[in-house]
Amino acid sequence: MFNEKTIDIRFPESPEGLYDPLRYMIAIGGKRIRPRLCLSTYALYRGSDFPPEVLELAAGLEVFHTFTLIHDDIMDRSPLRRGVETVWKKWNEETAILSGDVMLIEAYKRICKAPAHCRAEVLELFSRTAEEVCEGQQFDMDFEHLDIITMDDYAKMIGLKTAVLLACSAKMGAIAAGAPEAECEALYRYGYELGMAFQIADDYLDAYGDEKVFGKPIGGDIINRKKSWLTVHALEKTDNREDFLKTFCQDCTDDASAKAKILKVKSLYDGLGVAEDARAEILRYSERAMEAVEGLSFDVAPLKVFADSLIGRAK
Repeated sequence: MFNEKTIDIRFPESPEGLYDPLRYMIAIGGKRIRPRLCLSTYALYRGSDFPPEVLELAAGLEVFHTFTLIHDDIMDRSPLRRGVETVWKKWNEETAILSGDVMLIEAYKRICKAPAHCRAEVLELFSRTAEEVCEGQQFDMDFEHLDIITMDDYAKMIGLKTAVLLACSAKMGAIAAGAPEAECEALYRYGYELGMAFQIADDYLDAYGDEKVFGKPIGGDIINRKKSWLTVHALEKTDNREDFLKTFCQDCTDDASAKAKILKVKSLYDGLGVAEDARAEILRYSERAMEAVEGLSFDVAPLKVFADSLIGRAK
């Protein structure tokens, strides 16, 4: 039903300095999770013969997500994305900022092509979501200056930064299909809970994944002192926060010190059983996602397949 050619994302040829980074980001691929989810929920009601305006919605979601990656990579100082150089690293920060800006505009241009019967509702949903994603990123940056945050703080942050966009994608497809309001809300909750599972899986894989599969260096969160689920949970479980923070907050001056820090922190995680707890939490959120759509008017098996494909890498 969905492949790389299902949605057509193109940009103007000139000026090349503005649009080449956009083509670069789209070309390096990814799982296209958000457009896939949008089209999947639409197909639950209308089948997989997607009209052009629905394909534009799916494309708009992917373009918006890619915009957030361009800017996030600048803020996180990430050198790699999906195994290749990030835009700010390949070009420069000024180019990445401006190209990200125009990508956000391109996303809105596509979302504005929503079917006439739901255009206002779709735009309201998308605008609210875009604002929430920015709020989540601000919380993420704020947390970098705090030694300790609560799990509630963490959950609020990833709910905004990651989960709401998956929730928006699920609901948008249903809205475009003319689904009942209650079912649109159920699918929003499905997307939200699945987004929570997805982000915790991403945190887990940052420490325990395969770099070739993960697409970026393992241990980036540890090196950059990011408040991942693993770190927040470890600080909840440890009897000696001071020693944990002393190790976690060490500076990395070269590759050798970075590798040593990653090994030390992962050893602390292992001693606390953090990896096992993370996998259990991923499963808990994925089960909550399926509970959200129990009893709806359609077969939810495709949603289960989608959920399993999304978090299976962290099982």
